[in-house]
Amino acid sequence: MTEAVVLVAHGSRSPAGRDEMLALASAVASARPGTPVRAGFLEMSDPPASTVLEDLLDSGVRDVTVVPLMLLAAGHAKSDVPAVVLQARARHPGARIAYGRPLGVDHALLTLARRRLEAAGAVGLPLAVLARGTSDPDANAEAWRASRLLADMAETRLVATGFSGLTWPTVTGALEQLQRLGATRIAVFSWFLATGVLLDRMRADWQAFASATGVGVLDAGYFGIEPELVSLVWSRVDEAGAGWVMANCDTCAYRRPFPGLADRVGMAIGVGHSHLAAEHRSGHDHGGHDHHHGGDG
Repeated sequence: MTEAVVLVAHGSRSPAGRDEMLALASAVASARPGTPVRAGFLEMSDPPASTVLEDLLDSGVRDVTVVPLMLLAAGHAKSDVPAVVLQARARHPGARIAYGRPLGVDHALLTLARRRLEAAGAVGLPLAVLARGTSDPDANAEAWRASRLLADMAETRLVATGFSGLTWPTVTGALEQLQRLGATRIAVFSWFLATGVLLDRMRADWQAFASATGVGVLDAGYFGIEPELVSLVWSRVDEAGAGWVMANCDTCAYRRPFPGLADRVGMAIGVGHSHLAAEHRSGHDHGGHDHHHGGDG
């Protein structure tokens, strides 16, 4: 065995969320049986991504492609997973360790989201697209881009974007926007790969909104494990292998100053999440590290 793929998910306090990400890795592996595929997590779930990568390299693998299972390119994809890669490169200078780009706002995901909306009978309804909130302006802007593109895919001209936390608008704020514009029924699509704690919290938010306002809220679900997603992961692997990875840095807070975030410009990779290496995970596992933006893969 000389080649392998490591898929890095965030991690979740939800066993169902963790299991779903592991099942995605299994589906990715089944699509190309000749290449070993392993899954690891940044926090809250085991196994740690750094341990998975080290174990492969220690076993004699000399060519590894690391792909972040991240939908939006925030700090985890820009800083935390690269820190794991750089640590492994330093320890294994003779190995080739390539880093793929996040899944992003891809046509394959939009197609899958459209299918979820269609299955729920929600095509054409006013639409709320709900994503994980981050402190990264660039990543939050990607969520708005996803919302507009999905609105066109879903044949609606009324769309709002909401976030699970850390930024605005909130889930309830997005639904209120649509209500004020005249919506009496709203379709909700969660821009999430898997189930988990954040999805449960958001679902409680929109159920409370529906009870308080009488506006119907139709749950169209989240991405889940489907052929489109498996193919997209392999596309990211192939890009990295060919050296075609192009990251969007034009409006990245690590490259350009934003009000209140100027100290991020030029920040070293992995700062703030150095516990992602296996030797630094003590005290940050599971119940000991609570991010409102994290918790779901």
